Amino acid sequence: MSVPAPGRHARRLARLRARLARRFPVRAIEITLPRSDIRYRLLVPADQDRLLDQAEGDPEQNLPYWAEVWPSGVALADVALERRGDLAGRPVLELGSGLGVTAAAALAAGARLLAVDYSPDALVLCRYNALRNAGREPRTLGLNWRAPSAALFGLAAEARGFPIILAADVLYEERDVAPLLDLVGKLLAPGGAVWLAEPRRESARRFLAAADAAGWRRATEEYDGPWPEGNATVRVHFLHPPDREG
Repeated sequence: MSVPAPGRHARRLARLRARLARRFPVRAIEITLPRSDIRYRLLVPADQDRLLDQAEGDPEQNLPYWAEVWPSGVALADVALERRGDLAGRPVLELGSGLGVTAAAALAAGARLLAVDYSPDALVLCRYNALRNAGREPRTLGLNWRAPSAALFGLAAEARGFPIILAADVLYEERDVAPLLDLVGKLLAPGGAVWLAEPRRESARRFLAAADAAGWRRATEEYDGPWPEGNATVRVHFLHPPDREG
C-alpha cells in the first residue's frame, strides 16, 4: 500500500477521527516501545464504562479488551521492528488488532498487513493509529474466530496463506483455545509461523499445551518492558505447525 500524500493523509485522519467521535469520546496518549525507543501517539477510548454498557448486548458476550494498551501488543510491536526482514513486502495477518500498536510497527516494517478484530470500533482505531504513526493503514476485516467468515479464507487463498500471523494477548477465555488453534493452522502458508505474545494467562498456557500436543514447534523469548501500564513479563512465542503431508 502506498503512503498517501500529506494533504490526503490529513484528510483521511480527520475522516477517521470524525467517525470515532460519532461512536464514543477519545483521548490522546503517548507510549514508547522499550526496545526500539520509538514513540507512538495514540487515540484511545476515554470512557471504558460506556464501552462496557455497549457490550452488554453482544451475543458473544465479548468484553472490550481491545480498548486498552496491553504490554503484549507493545512487546510484539518491538518484535515486528526487530524482525522487519521477516515482514517486509509479505502478506501478514494480525489477529485481534486492538488499538493498532502492533499494526503500526508491522506496517513500518513493510508488511502488507491485514488486521482483523471482532470489534468494528477497534478496527477504526487501528486504522487511525496506524496511519498516524506509520503513515499507512492496514486492510481490515471484522472477524469472530469462533465462526470465521468465508471472506477471511478467501483473502488467505489469494495470499496462498499468510507466512506470518501476529497475535498479541488474544487469549482471555478457555473457549477460544480450540477455535484459535484450528484457525491459525488453516490460515498459515507452508513454512509459516504464528508470533504470539502473552503475559502468562492461564488460557494462553492451555493454548500452548494444545499446540504442543498437536505437534507444533516453538521458540520463546521474554520481554520485561517497561510498559505503559503494568509490570508483566511478556512471552513471545514463535510457533510452527506440524509438517503437512502431501
